[in-house]
Formats: sequence, structure tokens, C-alpha cells
Amino acid sequence: MHQLLLLASAYLSSLPAAFTIYQKATGNPAAAPRLQYLLEPLHEVVHTQRGATVTLPCVLRSLPTSYKVKWSKVEPANFLENIVLITNGAQHKNYGHLGARARLRRGHRLDASLTITNVALEDEGRYRCQLVNGLEDESLSLSLQLEGVVFPYQTGNGRYKFNYFEAKRACEEQDSRLATYQQLYKAWTEGLDWCNAGWILDGTVHYPIINSREPCGGRLLLPGVRTYGAKDKQKDRFDAFCFTSAMKGRVYFIRGHLNFKEAGQACRNHGATIAKVGQLYSAWKFSQLDRCDGGWLADGSVRYPITIPRARCGGLPDPGVRSFGFPNKEQRTYGTYCYSELGAGLEIPQGRH
Repeated sequence: MHQLLLLASAYLSSLPAAFTIYQKATGNPAAAPRLQYLLEPLHEVVHTQRGATVTLPCVLRSLPTSYKVKWSKVEPANFLENIVLITNGAQHKNYGHLGARARLRRGHRLDASLTITNVALEDEGRYRCQLVNGLEDESLSLSLQLEGVVFPYQTGNGRYKFNYFEAKRACEEQDSRLATYQQLYKAWTEGLDWCNAGWILDGTVHYPIINSREPCGGRLLLPGVRTYGAKDKQKDRFDAFCFTSAMKGRVYFIRGHLNFKEAGQACRNHGATIAKVGQLYSAWKFSQLDRCDGGWLADGSVRYPITIPRARCGGLPDPGVRSFGFPNKEQRTYGTYCYSELGAGLEIPQGRH
């Protein structure tokens, strides 16, 4: 029988692109050992979006005679901490791919806060600011969370075709990444109801249920995020739950009766590319893209985004990205959704249709 996971969760509303907010730390700060040199953070969780510039605060009370501050990203799945930046107050050195986008804020001489530019999906996670001062080393940790949208994903060959590594690659190919459990849970609180089980980032398999029903574990089980637990990453096969965030470009629709090849060419004629599934979800979530027209996407599927439900656009009562599945690519029935970077491509008037 599927285990029902019901955890407390705070609802976070959608934000404009490249917007950053801070969430107050929970718990009693007095219960933790007092830091001698580092100020306890007022906010333990920092929320941002892909493409934004965000700062993780780390401020010293006073300067030790000799010290270093080390910023690292904690990778619990690999039991590793990847160093991002080390400073001695006068100079600093960056490490790794994240370090190339990281710098010290340096608002004042006691400020060792880390600023990350052009935030990427993989930047989400836990970070540690460690003061290295001989026998008096101390550290604090902060969590960086991205606002975004989770969507279920499967191949054109039907459900349950991905092992873990194929699911991970499939999400990345659609401008997204495998969702974390926290992202999937938040999506469930916001209405995600899906009967097919899918991989998430930590290698476990889940499915979120709002309306209990017979094909989805039975009517007697309460709503929740149901789990199969950890599965064999090579042998076991499921769908995927992908996560994407805001994007710098824009998605627009081109009308026509196009087959798949013609759809791609139509986008290229406008200096754009055929949109990926994650890009369409991002445009629906953050730009309120709303069209009643099915359009080809890069994976060969046909979908359309609805922000204001209405009878002639599928008839479903809730907003969402609707799907016609994976039609024959020679079929000339649909238009296409294109993606262009900001400032590129031809301006196509948008609006509700």
C-alpha cells in the first residue's frame, strides 16, 4: 500500500520575474548555540527566480585577528560540500561553475554576504557560510529556493518509460530539471493532481493526489503526496516530475496548419526556436500566457496554456497547460509555440484567444 506523506507546508504565491523575497527563519533562535563572530541570520530561507541576482547574507560582529570565510553549497545526496568562494577579507578566490557567477557583496568591512548573479535552476539548495578562525571556527547555513512550476512529463511512447537517468535528462532537455520533494509538495498544495508516479531529484518516486479515486490508490486514502520510496535508478521505470522557473526570453504563438517540421521552420523564420515544454510552462506561470490554440513543441507534443478557464478551451475548471499528446508529426492541424530571447525575433501580438 502506498505510504501517504502529509507534511506541513507554507503557501508561497507567484512572483514577478527576477523578484527576490526572504522568508523568516522558523524555530527559536535562542535555542541554538550563540555565534561569537557571525550574526545569526534574520532570514534562513531566501526565495528568488531563475535569472535573478540574489544575496545570501553573512555578516560578522567583529573581525578576528586572522580569519577566512568559506562559502560552500551543501549537496546532501552526495554527502559533499562544493566550495563556492573563500576570502580572507582582502582577497577572495572563486571555485567551480557556481563560483564564476558568485561574488562578495562587500556592503561594509564586516559584510561577507554572497551574491549570485543569473541564478540557475541547479543553484537551489543549502549554502554554508563558515568562519575559519583556528579553534573557534563557526558557521551558519541558509537555504536558497526558486519560485517556479512543477509539471509531470512522459515520452511520446507512453507512461513509465524513464529510468532515473533518462528522466533527469528528459527534464533538462525541456528547459527544466527534476523537481525536489519540497517543490513537488508545494505544487500539490497549489493543486497538482496526477495519478502517474514519477521520479524526483533525490531518486525517489511519488505522485500527488488531490481527489482520491480508485485508479490512484483508492478512495479511502486521504489526499497527499503518495510515495513508492527509493527505487532502482537503472532498472525501475516511471514518468518524471520536472521543475522550471522564470526565463529571460518569451514564448509566442504562430497560427497555421503546420506539421512538426514546418512548425520548427516557422519559428526559425522569425529568428526564434520552437518552444520547449518547460518554456511553455514558464510562460504560463510567470507571463500568464493564455491561448486556446494547440501548438507544436520541441519534443513533438502539442499543448496550449490556459490561465482563464472557459468552456470552449477544454472545459476544465482549473488553469493549466493542456495537452493533445504526441500526434503524428506529419499531421497539419496545429500552429506552433516559439521561443525567442528578449530583443530577438518578430513581435507577434499576444492576447487571449
